[in-house]
Amino acid sequence: MKLAILGAGSWGLTLTWLLTDNFDEVYLWSREQDLSEELLSTKSVKFPVEVQLSEKVQITSNLEEVIKDAEIILSVVSSVALRSVCKKLEAAGITPGQIVVNASKGLDLSGPYRMSEVVNQELPENTVATLAGPTLAKEVLKGLPTAAAIACEKFEIANLLREKFSVSERFRLYSNSDIIGVELGSCLKNVIAIASGFIDAMQYGDNARGALLTRGLAEMVRISVALGANPSTLYGLAGVGDLIATCTSPLSRNYQVGHMLGQGKKLDDILEQIGTVAEGVKTSKAVVELAKKHDIEAPISSAVYEGVYTDITPEGIVQKLMSRKLKKEDSYNLQ
Repeated sequence: MKLAILGAGSWGLTLTWLLTDNFDEVYLWSREQDLSEELLSTKSVKFPVEVQLSEKVQITSNLEEVIKDAEIILSVVSSVALRSVCKKLEAAGITPGQIVVNASKGLDLSGPYRMSEVVNQELPENTVATLAGPTLAKEVLKGLPTAAAIACEKFEIANLLREKFSVSERFRLYSNSDIIGVELGSCLKNVIAIASGFIDAMQYGDNARGALLTRGLAEMVRISVALGANPSTLYGLAGVGDLIATCTSPLSRNYQVGHMLGQGKKLDDILEQIGTVAEGVKTSKAVVELAKKHDIEAPISSAVYEGVYTDITPEGIVQKLMSRKLKKEDSYNLQ
């Protein structure tokens, strides 16, 4: 079986390294300008992650070659790039029988749309699935064990992908048919992770972070349920599992963004310093739009949005959150 992987960022390179032995052929695609001479000649890089790929992996910018006869196409491009890549896949001759698996954790701001919705809009004849969970790339590359969810509306496809993508003692997958919940959990937690980094930088302590994660999860569930998700999915790997990992680890790019915001740094400087995509930045804007459209309270996401896109002070953000009207605790009350 042939696997085509699209995107040579940190997670794309990590998944290539992780899954190579599970397939007969593995092809890695990226735009020509993003493929370094080092990666092409030695199949190794030190940035955005340090990784040595197998000689078995074929690396090219020729998309037609990459997807030809590939049973599974694994997309690990940024949420911003996914729609244009889908158009390229159509031009490159993708066939209806090829399964498209999304591994990006973000929203398309034009809707906002989930990633599977973008694939369905551009490639309506292809089955789409989503891979998500607590998967910090640097830990995976160390061989440390983790688990994730693989979701598809066609449960038999989710089960097939579960078997093909699981790696003994390293990467355990659970199949799920609730692709809405898996996708929303995996992108909404990025916004909460920014808030978590912010709290740590401000030295507000473990009580504050515990409160943030709890209320952040309630916010994730409220939004996801309103958009058609099963609430139980948000208490699984792509929801609370990913939330805990990204909100407590300095390896998380979204956590890093929040931590630097809490230190008073400006967004442009932060993104330049990180050097890679932090999906939670743009997702915060999409969440605010979704919350307004569906009349859902999303105070944490709104605070993150203000912290990212306005001149509000760190102290001002905390004051707004802590002085809100007192209310009954309800994990996903839509009112």
